[in-house]
Amino acid sequence: MDATTPRIAIIGAGPGGLICARVLQRHDVPVTVYDLDASPTARDQGGTLDMHPDTGQCALRAADLLDEFLALARPEGQQMRMVGADGRIVFDGIPPEADTTAGNPEIDRVQLRDLLLDSLEPGTVRWNHKLTRVEPLAEGIHRLHFADGTTTDADLVIGADGAWSRVRRLLTDATPLYTGVTFIETGLNDADTRHPRLATLTAAGTMMALHNQQGFVAQRNSDGHIRVYVAMRTDENWHQQTGLDLADTTAVRCALLDRFTGWSDHLLGFITDTDTGYVNRPLYALPVPHTWTHTPGLTLLGDAAHLMSPFSGMGANLAMLDGADLARALIDDTTIDQAVIAYEKILLPRSIEAAEGAAGAIADAFSPDGAARVLAHMTQRH
Repeated sequence: MDATTPRIAIIGAGPGGLICARVLQRHDVPVTVYDLDASPTARDQGGTLDMHPDTGQCALRAADLLDEFLALARPEGQQMRMVGADGRIVFDGIPPEADTTAGNPEIDRVQLRDLLLDSLEPGTVRWNHKLTRVEPLAEGIHRLHFADGTTTDADLVIGADGAWSRVRRLLTDATPLYTGVTFIETGLNDADTRHPRLATLTAAGTMMALHNQQGFVAQRNSDGHIRVYVAMRTDENWHQQTGLDLADTTAVRCALLDRFTGWSDHLLGFITDTDTGYVNRPLYALPVPHTWTHTPGLTLLGDAAHLMSPFSGMGANLAMLDGADLARALIDDTTIDQAVIAYEKILLPRSIEAAEGAAGAIADAFSPDGAARVLAHMTQRH
């Protein structure tokens, strides 16, 4: 990059945006991250992530944070278990012991985010900055308008602002589409003590049970917590069509039990024994392929660029690799525009390939023979 100090603004303090900021700062490139949350602890950060060697771990290495990640990671969390609707274990993929660098070790999202935040210079992230509008000015400069009435100008605006990105609106008309699948999130606290039967069924990693286009996904988190997703291929507004109030915990429990009639009592415990209530999470994805025409002063990374179903296992990993690759391009190239062009030439093809795989994965899992398809995939991988 040339000697003129660029004004780089990253919108969104997720893993991709924070990795980008960290790599830039390691090479003395100033950057500011803006996030709508009031603070780092304003909301739940979600479940657990498996960090792949060629994507997420590669980005952490570029950020000089791989050792810190490995100290927090749970290699035993790679265990993948498949259970039938009758509660019988039909597949148990147990990872090799000991070597934390092997495979895709797991880490809680909140642990990863804290690691990245702590690695940044104080004041890098400006909390409570909800972006409302991006105004194009001259020569690739854009003015950012925030909900509190403040503005700032930037030579490069990086949209790391997730599924419903405001930055993306200046680059493409594409909007996320409903995948046909909804997760109802719930959870078990202190599971080994309070819910030993369900903890044993979940084991050390992820337990999945699929049948008739619905199922359960249970994931071990740290501190004894198990995050549970009750999954259904259903209408996007399934609860409204039945007059169900999602705030009525008892009514939601009854509705889910009715949908899972005939399933093993062992699995139904993931519905009935909740410690956290229920959160409705319809799954969305951007159309495939998703591309845009290069526009000076703007680019995207992570879900803003390639929102895909979580069945890919690639979302956060790709976001982090995006962030590292964009930062590297900005460090190496002569101008911001040259850097962004080089980055987008890498980003777009791999995003399309990953998104196609993710679309296929969720379609397979929630097809009439989804259990057999996923089991075949698991068996092949192990």
